[in-house]
Amino acid sequence: MLQVAFIQENKEDIIARLAKRNIDATEMINEAIAFDEDRKAIQTKLDNTKAESNSLSKEIGNLYKSGETQKANILKQKTTQLKEITKTFEQELNDKIEALSELLYRIPNVPNPIVPAGNTDEDNEETFREGDIPKLHEGALPHWELAKKYNIIDFELGNKITGAGFPVYIGKGARLQRALIAYFLDKNTEAGYTEYQVPHLVNEASGFGTGQLPDKEGQMYHVTADNLYLIPTAEVPATNIFRDTLLNESDLPISITGYTPCFRREAGSYGAHVRGLNRLHQFDKVEILRVEHPDNSYKALDGMVNHVKGILQELKLPYRILRLCGGDLGFTSALTYDFEVFSTAQDRWLEISSISNFETFQANRLKLRFKNADGKNELCHTLNGSSLALPRVLAGILENYQTEDGIKIPEVLVPYTGFDMIS
Repeated sequence: MLQVAFIQENKEDIIARLAKRNIDATEMINEAIAFDEDRKAIQTKLDNTKAESNSLSKEIGNLYKSGETQKANILKQKTTQLKEITKTFEQELNDKIEALSELLYRIPNVPNPIVPAGNTDEDNEETFREGDIPKLHEGALPHWELAKKYNIIDFELGNKITGAGFPVYIGKGARLQRALIAYFLDKNTEAGYTEYQVPHLVNEASGFGTGQLPDKEGQMYHVTADNLYLIPTAEVPATNIFRDTLLNESDLPISITGYTPCFRREAGSYGAHVRGLNRLHQFDKVEILRVEHPDNSYKALDGMVNHVKGILQELKLPYRILRLCGGDLGFTSALTYDFEVFSTAQDRWLEISSISNFETFQANRLKLRFKNADGKNELCHTLNGSSLALPRVLAGILENYQTEDGIKIPEVLVPYTGFDMIS
């Protein structure tokens, strides 16, 4: 959520930068400023009324002490009127604050100046590419056919138990899945991230804190009886660890990692591009998250990008990095880099990680602050990224490492799997 003071001080710049998202935010920004001016005016009236009421109360007390009862009673009637006026102003103030908050919740984060303008993923900028695309043998298969051939993932069984998008991993498929989770967590903790195990359901306040609500409500599974939401990513519970928190500057940076299953309705997803592991309703993901001093957050973002690079280099998968354009940027992000692995059997790139800097956008919703060197409270910057999302990494391994004799296991994973081939 953008700060009102920031909006007032940077109105034209905000409108121009939000235009990169293909949004004309002029009306919303003007309305937010107007709401805040109204709020200030009502607050002034309320403060003045309370001050007058307090002054009269003291005067009434003195009149009673001096025996001027009649005058005191007349003034007492006026204080009764002032109390009613106070209630009216308090209700108006609460209504205006609520209206302003609801409006601010609908305004997306302001893109960083280096975010390219654009409408779709075709306008994203490729910033890095590494790894050789393997030449597969004749008759190479996409991962969903490999999964069936080697009995390592059963999509039909998952459909029977739950529905489409809930696969069942079997034997070496389950072992490889577990190996990837352990490997990712080990890489992250070795890099200084503290591991957390967090709940897989969150309350409404947590959803609002990280910006999933109200923006992505339709994509989340809602447990209506308890008004809880299944998490779409570990980012939600992990970031909300710090909701309503005042840190010391010396506490920063904070770096955490965690594994969770993730649940996404993915409404409207269909077609060949979502086959197999390409898009699921339940999938596993290891997340990294940082809480940073505003001066250091973009250096931290670069560090997170380099960290994920190192993992993909060890897995020896061909990948590229994209700087997302405004039209493809997430609601809460100021700058996002997507990692994509090349699926040789499908002849297409598959997104496996998004690494984002939210600047103060989430922190403002979360009331996540630190006390700076001057003793003043200041909003932190939050960042998060996938390190990594498993389904498409697994798809990339199955397809790019397939041979006529079976599927090789990346060397770095063999100590975790206990086998070097699926055959």
